[in-house]
Amino acid sequence: MTEVIASSAKKNLLGMTLPQLQSYFVDELGEKKFRGAQIMKWIHQRGVDNFDDMTDLSKALRTKLKNLADIVYPEVLELKESVDGTRKWIMRMDGGNSVETVYIPEGDRGTLCVSSQIGCSLDCSFCSTGKQGFNRDLTSAEIIAQVWVAAKSFDIPGQDRVRKVTNVVMMGMGEPLMNFEPVMDAVNIMMEDNSYGISKRRVTLSTSGVVPNLDKMAGLTDVSLAISLHAPNDELRNQLVPINRKYNIAMLLESCARYMENLPDKRVITIEYTLISEINDKPEHAHELAVLLKDTPCKINLIPFNPFPNSGYKRPSNNRIHRFKDIMHEAGYNITVRKTRGDDIDAACGQLVGQFNDRTKRSVKFEDAVAKGRTASQIAHK
Repeated sequence: MTEVIASSAKKNLLGMTLPQLQSYFVDELGEKKFRGAQIMKWIHQRGVDNFDDMTDLSKALRTKLKNLADIVYPEVLELKESVDGTRKWIMRMDGGNSVETVYIPEGDRGTLCVSSQIGCSLDCSFCSTGKQGFNRDLTSAEIIAQVWVAAKSFDIPGQDRVRKVTNVVMMGMGEPLMNFEPVMDAVNIMMEDNSYGISKRRVTLSTSGVVPNLDKMAGLTDVSLAISLHAPNDELRNQLVPINRKYNIAMLLESCARYMENLPDKRVITIEYTLISEINDKPEHAHELAVLLKDTPCKINLIPFNPFPNSGYKRPSNNRIHRFKDIMHEAGYNITVRKTRGDDIDAACGQLVGQFNDRTKRSVKFEDAVAKGRTASQIAHK
């Protein structure tokens, strides 16, 4: 048998999709294709990160893997739990920066809010993540590791155990479609039967509207879609969501329609609308929104603004929230008001900030990030 020489740069198997694992075992290790699914089950269904514990692999293959591969996940710096059962993990990534991941229990459903970037380049005015600037994209391993850590903290479900993480939303730190390939890999791992096997209806990607990459999603994934809209017209959305200056509402809704048409089953888009007192919560805004979305099959999620320092915005009164909801309901929309969860541990929507290593922090504006087709990450690390 040929001796395997340890590699100086081991392959992290955590963020590899099933086709990537299959290719790795066949092309690089000279093993059978089925080993890909076998390893994926060990990692994601059983939460095993030590090759020695993978007892149905031969000793020779385990030795080969120890020399050439690894299963590396972030260090958990802190785990906080809210009085309402919400959990927030702060995880340290390579380079010393960290991201936040939030778990929200609701009856028999457990939703994990996952981050895709360290910081964000889009600078939406009501989101604290955007106010800290952009550092870098997360790798597919760093994205799926958030699911791995959360699932393992509840004891990875086997056949006879109740799954705690039933839903995943790409609504944490960052704009998922500005980190396209790693996010596509990560969401497909989430939905893979040999991995977490989460239903495509229960994995949701939320975007502020990176239209070219939204168009690229067709054929690569059938993840559910949420749109961070937050305004019923371009003038107001230009102020709240600066990416709208590049891709306006009409362009965004047309792209959404194209994506939904390509799905193999009938689904609706989730429209996210953060209500900010005296900014976008007036009756005229509700009536305008009702007209805007009349041809878009959707459900609407109203999100009362969650305050953070120096935002300059306020949460609307309950009366204003219910008035907006009633107008939309009377117009025939399926509309809900998102409960504020985990605000005592700064885990509510729009409050995630992570921690930056000041030596590597970058401030990247969206207009620069899209210049000449480059991503925010490429601009930041030029």
